[in-house]
Amino acid sequence: MTQEVVVRTGRHSELRDVTAAVEERVASSGVREGVCLVFVPHTTAGVLINENADPGVLEDVIATLDRLVPWKGDYRHNEDNAAAHIKAILVGASQLVPVRDGRLSLGRWQGIYFAEFDGPRERRLQVTVRPA
Repeated sequence: MTQEVVVRTGRHSELRDVTAAVEERVASSGVREGVCLVFVPHTTAGVLINENADPGVLEDVIATLDRLVPWKGDYRHNEDNAAAHIKAILVGASQLVPVRDGRLSLGRWQGIYFAEFDGPRERRLQVTVRPA
């Protein structure tokens, strides 16, 4: 079963917590034991799992990616968003999470984040849940 989550971003670069929306898709799938694949079908966005207790972590991730891959650089891509493509490659387009007892089996402090690198935009996140 594959369902979509619509994500509306408000900034050029941001990490948006989508854990609850993904959890809802898992619950509605009826799968008790299995896996949940979270996939971003965009080349300037990604998905990651990290701490969801201290928002400073998210700010540090964005700041570090901005330092590693500055928006302006000697890029050859002619759409002026090469940095967004590179950041998306570094973060990755998917995450696989176990499903146990009908819920995501995330660690105590973990959350799932949609990573926007070329916003603001309306994006789509695909959530596929499969039984074990």
